[in-house]
Amino acid sequence: MQLNTRTWGDGGKTALLVHGIMSDSRTWHRAGPRLARLGYTVTAVDLRGHGSSGRGSYSPREWADDLVTTVPGHLDLAVGHSLGAVALSLAADRLDCDRIVYSDPAWLAGAEVDAAMFKQFKTATRDQVAALNPKWDEADIDVELATLADWDETTVDAVGAVTALRAPVSPRVPSLVQVAELSFGNVPEKIEEMRRDGLVVRVVPGAGHTIHRDDLDGFFDSMRGWL
Repeated sequence: MQLNTRTWGDGGKTALLVHGIMSDSRTWHRAGPRLARLGYTVTAVDLRGHGSSGRGSYSPREWADDLVTTVPGHLDLAVGHSLGAVALSLAADRLDCDRIVYSDPAWLAGAEVDAAMFKQFKTATRDQVAALNPKWDEADIDVELATLADWDETTVDAVGAVTALRAPVSPRVPSLVQVAELSFGNVPEKIEEMRRDGLVVRVVPGAGHTIHRDDLDGFFDSMRGWL
């Protein structure tokens, strides 16, 4: 499937941004322009079932295949958050990419996922979104409500298959894993295992699962040497 995209900048370097479940390319509304100011042409996708991209069947492999179909050119940098990190990890060997950042990837959650809870969030109110994300500003809450409205909640039926996957081992592309301090992934044993498998792992202090929305400066600071 050819995915809907949005872009920022026209720099000589290229970057790909891949969002997590329930979201779409609008989640990068602050990170995308900031990368553009660093000299990148930035492309953010709407994964199938999200935003303005098509609907259909959903699986980790299909989300990965769509990235390969949509982004055929060279990438200096690719960043995937949560579900987007897993899709990116499955596409990495088929993309022409120099560096990858996996931001609080969904593989850290383990196999147990409450799909019904995710689906219920489709109708979350503004107060509920704000309560769950106390560090977000009003613009990010607006974005969350808009992306929920455009999200196919049946994508959640494939999330168990996503979280059952594991981190890449001995990745061909230099790979950084950002772990949010306040997220499910901040487990010393998991962090050590990823490091043994050849990944660089950095914990972002004070951030929740969506690091680029909780702490944009911390998101960029943790990518030192990757940008």
